[in-house]
Amino acid sequence: MGDIVMELYPDKAPKTVDNFLQYVRDKHYDGTVFHRVISNFMVQGGGFDSSYKQKPTRAPVVHEGQAAIERGGPRNVVGTVAMARTNDPNSASSQFFINVKDNAFLDPTPIPPGDPVPRFEYGGRVYENTPRANLLRADPLFGYTVFAKVVSGMDVVNKIKEVPTGSGGPFPSDVPKTQVTILKATLEK
Repeated sequence: MGDIVMELYPDKAPKTVDNFLQYVRDKHYDGTVFHRVISNFMVQGGGFDSSYKQKPTRAPVVHEGQAAIERGGPRNVVGTVAMARTNDPNSASSQFFINVKDNAFLDPTPIPPGDPVPRFEYGGRVYENTPRANLLRADPLFGYTVFAKVVSGMDVVNKIKEVPTGSGGPFPSDVPKTQVTILKATLEK
């Protein structure tokens, strides 16, 4: 459908960027498909081949979302790229997604200073004098690590998000009926 060029942020999420770049160098992404496309949310790929067989991955990368936000990193807004993961915040390996709308609910939640944290609001609740360790282990606060932004090719991303979807392979929904394949991922600079 065209080229997508991403600018990476190693100063905001260094381990995540190194992880992604190693998958590019290993040619892991070549021939993978965008297997999850939700037109008012995001497009996700990087983990499955054209037969919907999951490609082997390295060990997951340590989650850096909160640290990236604290370093002034980008949030989950249109055109940013984040690592996909399971409910375990430290489970991201090769899959990534490109936000096609602002998805603030995916952003990591910064934890105020102090131990215990004097006051913290999250999800409509107020927590007072909460041990910092309890908040650092709270999975809902981790969000998704943004490590890149599309700097050229959002028109291509917008074409992908409009592809009709349905079931495919092991997935009951959101799979493009016409496969969208990453032919080749390369490093430009």
